[in-house]
Amino acid sequence: MMVFKYIVFGLFFAMELFALGAFSYWGFHMNKGWFINTVFGIGTPLLVAIFWGIFIAPKATFAVTIPIRILLQIIVFALATTALFAAGKSKLAIIFGFVVLIEMILMYSIEE
Repeated sequence: MMVFKYIVFGLFFAMELFALGAFSYWGFHMNKGWFINTVFGIGTPLLVAIFWGIFIAPKATFAVTIPIRILLQIIVFALATTALFAAGKSKLAIIFGFVVLIEMILMYSIEE
């Protein structure tokens, strides 16, 4: 059971990184000029990472309750999925959304 728990935690971390990659991909593929693309391609994942570290991370600066943490995670992952759709990667967005759904169910059903 312990191995399964670590696999679920590892996949969750991979989803977090993938979400940052999705925001970056969206930013660099906005077709708004190289400067705006660069600002959004670097700035958006940076802001999301800062937000995650402040409110959602296990050792967050401002600890929130579990229901609020789940809600914030859903918002971040939904925005990442939307960013993939907006960047024209609809199949990847659907797959990512499905993986997020399954992984969040697994993550919060495991006893800590």
